[in-house]
Amino acid sequence: MDSKKTKIRPRERDAIIQSLRAGVTPRTGLHHIQVGRAREVEALLKDLDRILDGGSAFRLIIGAYGSGKSFFLQLVRAIALEKGLVTLHGDLSPDRRLYSTGGQARNLYAELARNLSTRTKPDGGGFPGLVERFLSETRKEAEAEGKGMSAAIRARLEKISELVGGYDFASVIEAYWNGYERGDDDLRANAVRWLRGEFSTRTDARNALGVRTIIDDANVYDTFKILSLFVRQAGYGGLLVNLDEMVNLYKLASSKARLSNYEQILRILNDCLQGTAEAVGFLLGGTPDFLYDPRKGLYSYEALQSRLNENTFAKAAGVSDYDAPILHLGSLTPEELYVLLGNIRNVYASGDPAKHLVPDEALAAFLAHCSHKIGEAYFRTPRTTIKAFADFLAVLEQNPDIKWTSLIDEIPVEEDRPSDMPEIGEEEGEGEAGDDGLTSFTI
Repeated sequence: MDSKKTKIRPRERDAIIQSLRAGVTPRTGLHHIQVGRAREVEALLKDLDRILDGGSAFRLIIGAYGSGKSFFLQLVRAIALEKGLVTLHGDLSPDRRLYSTGGQARNLYAELARNLSTRTKPDGGGFPGLVERFLSETRKEAEAEGKGMSAAIRARLEKISELVGGYDFASVIEAYWNGYERGDDDLRANAVRWLRGEFSTRTDARNALGVRTIIDDANVYDTFKILSLFVRQAGYGGLLVNLDEMVNLYKLASSKARLSNYEQILRILNDCLQGTAEAVGFLLGGTPDFLYDPRKGLYSYEALQSRLNENTFAKAAGVSDYDAPILHLGSLTPEELYVLLGNIRNVYASGDPAKHLVPDEALAAFLAHCSHKIGEAYFRTPRTTIKAFADFLAVLEQNPDIKWTSLIDEIPVEEDRPSDMPEIGEEEGEGEAGDDGLTSFTI
């Protein structure tokens, strides 16, 4: 196979290898290992261009456990950063969800806000830089028009001030500027805390910043819409929100809590597809059960099912509709997985073909071993195959005297399966954990 010539920096190499060996998606250097999914990437590129043009996008990224959903979401996020978008990314969990009355929605927002990324801050922590870029743009405008900064800030945020929660958002941005002017680091820090959703009571926010509201469970989605306009005012192209592990909503034991979260997804879907949201895109990663289960999945909510039903003409023709809200991640072919293993081998060699730990024959032998152990799952859900191959190369790198041929048959490879995590219970007031009655009963 063709050898890559691009040199890989040691820090980037180590980050990729550590992530692959842990079975998680690398946060850097994705282009060194990406293969396949050309049509899916092309479809998402159109979505990003629509966001840059001031429009909106909504996608459900559906794939089985280990099929590469998280990798795909991270790849699209990296492309979005290169295109000049601001990104928010995070995983749903038992204490982080889209809607709640017990603080879980605010927890999700706080996680996303900590992970706010720009091209110059790709690993998160970009909120202060975002605010300062907005103030820098505002200062240029104020000097050109001979206005004071406070008046210029209010003028640029006038549209935002009309939205739910927008007035206090604008007040917090002005407070950040006042802290900058006075050299008051505490005021600036409190402004950033408010923007990140880290104030838990209105009293604390009023004492620190003079505002009457905070970002809480009730206004998380409204804050996303405010941020999408704010990043445009700061000179960025728009906002991309990546939400992974949506299966955690499917695992909620309370039907009332699930329905409330599905209603929030419906609200986002309607705003994006009807064009009422501006310069914002939402990518939601989940499993087929999360989507199709008629009892607990999105399809259990009729309003969502009617909007997400698949294109019958595409289904009849045996093709995929890449413009539909649902994007199914197709399996990698065995040939693509062969190329992927070659890319991982190249990462271990820091991009130098002379330092490859194994020859091409080893890649074919490894795939044959995986096929024998777990059948077609080795390329349909390749996470365990990739992890095993990274471990295989690690042993050879640390023990140069060992021949690769002696290790192949000893490599353990198991089919990737969903975790056995129990259903998620609820806080008081969100429904009883067992309110689905006998629907979960098994013998």
